[in-house]
Amino acid sequence: MPLLTPVPTRVGSRVISTGSYRPEQIVTNDEIAALIDSSDEWIRERSGIIERRRCAPGESLTDMAVAAGAKAIAGSAISADKISMVLVATVTHPYQTPAAAPEVAFRLGAIDAAATDLSAACAGFCYSLGLADSMIRAGTAEYVLVIGVEKFTDFVSPTDRGTAFIFGDGAGAVLVGPSDHTGIGPTIWGADGEQKDLITMSQSWSEYRLEPRDEFPYLQMSGQQVFRWAVGDIPEIAMRTLEASGITVDDLAAFIPHQANMRITDSIVRALKLPEHVVIGRDIETTGNTSAASIPLALDRLRQADKLPSGGLALLIGFGAGLAYAAQVIELP
Repeated sequence: MPLLTPVPTRVGSRVISTGSYRPEQIVTNDEIAALIDSSDEWIRERSGIIERRRCAPGESLTDMAVAAGAKAIAGSAISADKISMVLVATVTHPYQTPAAAPEVAFRLGAIDAAATDLSAACAGFCYSLGLADSMIRAGTAEYVLVIGVEKFTDFVSPTDRGTAFIFGDGAGAVLVGPSDHTGIGPTIWGADGEQKDLITMSQSWSEYRLEPRDEFPYLQMSGQQVFRWAVGDIPEIAMRTLEASGITVDDLAAFIPHQANMRITDSIVRALKLPEHVVIGRDIETTGNTSAASIPLALDRLRQADKLPSGGLALLIGFGAGLAYAAQVIELP
């Protein structure tokens, strides 16, 4: 029997460039508080959020993804036609099919690229980054554009006290390419499906006694249980990721977790005993929780502010509905 020609493999992959997009409309806590019998002070104390972004009328999830992806491509020396794969991490694309990624790839000029969406909620970006790294090292892709994008405006009830103040809209992207050394460490990932009901989409409009704005359901979350899971389990997953990468917290230049809640971030930082020199991603303060978009949004903001050393190491970790989690250490572009 003839043997198949082996696929040439590569030593490693790396993040080449980043990009992000935040809608122009800013929504303050005061605007939300009146609808949920709350206050700016209560929202800040509970989440650390001061404001979040909201899409303009007619602005779509794919519009945001294209804007962020275009910036990531522009920040590299790679043309769109060299991209092998476009991965869009999202849970708020409003249609089961077609996926968002084929449209995004076409609009960006990655005409012949493979394109698909990945649904792992707030862990979606790190899941996609792990897949991009594996494909590049395996030789099945050369350049992979990873985009995390969410438009929660359509999926959050404005009167739900548990979610209305938390979520925002936005998109972040990275371009990943081949490297002669390991620029993305091992991905530590998993899920606890037994607790899948802690974050779900509503099954009917009657649960909220609202007139439907459109055909989409609303997000529901058991916030206290999710909080306990995050502060209890995520630090251990973070330490496993550092160990798998062969480094310690002292080797880190940055820690960029999913922007779920400022109290969760602070708790993880304390549990890991991160040194003072480690830059912490705290983008949630002015962007809100953007699920799969939150890590690349925070990463790009810190880069634009010149707070991240090129070549330094950053620990990324995403966690959320599923309950899915994923983490890896990357070399900063």
